[in-house]
Amino acid sequence: MNEWKEYLDSIEETGTYKKRIRRYLSDRNRLLGKGGQKNSAPYTKRMGKHVTFDKQLEEAEAEEFQLQTKLQPDLWKDKKLDSEVRERLLQIANDFIDGLKVDNLEIQDIRFTGSLANYNWSRFSDIDLHIVVDFSKINKDTQLVKAFFDEARMRWNDQHRILLHDFEVEIYVENTGEDHKSTGVYSITNDEWIVEPQQLDINIDFETANKKAEDYKQQADQISQMISKGKDLDKAIDRVERVKSKIRDMRKAGLETEESEFSSENIAFKILRRDNVLKQLSDLKRNAYDKKMTLQEE
Repeated sequence: MNEWKEYLDSIEETGTYKKRIRRYLSDRNRLLGKGGQKNSAPYTKRMGKHVTFDKQLEEAEAEEFQLQTKLQPDLWKDKKLDSEVRERLLQIANDFIDGLKVDNLEIQDIRFTGSLANYNWSRFSDIDLHIVVDFSKINKDTQLVKAFFDEARMRWNDQHRILLHDFEVEIYVENTGEDHKSTGVYSITNDEWIVEPQQLDINIDFETANKKAEDYKQQADQISQMISKGKDLDKAIDRVERVKSKIRDMRKAGLETEESEFSSENIAFKILRRDNVLKQLSDLKRNAYDKKMTLQEE
């Protein structure tokens, strides 16, 4: 028991443990609230087969990624983006670009994509606001331009929390002609679909997705323990980069399969993003570097 307590204390610094407990309690209370009376089981009828609480939580998590019968009704009206939402997103995108103060920066298009532009949205979805720019018109070194935009948009996303009908806006900057795997893409600029989503009958392998996500969560927790002990910091930084690279490759591989957005690899990525594991990895790398460069008085 003492060893378990020490393990929990070692990962508490990253906030991962606390977040999982809060999610567990939230799901538990929501499930218990479905019964016929307070704190009753979520099923009031006798079932032919006993359903464990762990199984109920697994089913509740799977619901987050199930296909919906319609587009999110607060954002979409008759398959057109709500006019007030559209105006707000245009303003956000233009304010972001104006704040960069970059010469020769011309917006090619402003797009809405991701699960909220499709039928696989959930209460955990973000509004993926993509700003399309021709990187080559800014600098011939397009990789340098991409790195600049990635840093700028990550800083913006960290500093702002704008909610439209309870969905957070996440900004991305993509290059003209960039291959973007999505079955739902809407041009906010032109107020029309580029790729209109279709309702599909798809079975998602949640068991595999959860196993993949859990493996990366454990790796992140192990790195956290390395850093908290202050040893092998170079190795910890290297492991963070390797884990992040593996997660990117996993998602890319999933998007290139026939299941695309509904592949177990992409669902695992969404689970990791939802549970803040991607942010945790970035924070771990920064913490490891800071510890490595710090000089302590003897």
